[in-house]
Amino acid sequence: MDQNRYMPASAVRTLCGVTDMTLWRWLNDPATAFPQPIYIRRRRYWREGEIREWWEARSREQIAA
Repeated sequence: MDQNRYMPASAVRTLCGVTDMTLWRWLNDPATAFPQPIYIRRRRYWREGEIREWWEARSREQIAA
């Protein structure tokens, strides 16, 4: 796993097991603190390390609740 590798939206959706609408909601809800993408030719990309860190933190929060 390369922490700095850029993942397209399709890979993020697969990793998190969510739809494009859920991804959109996370991006537009400041309470989720979802990492913001970079745009390359109108396509969204995220650093793999940021997504994995966010997902692990979210999982820990849900377990603690």
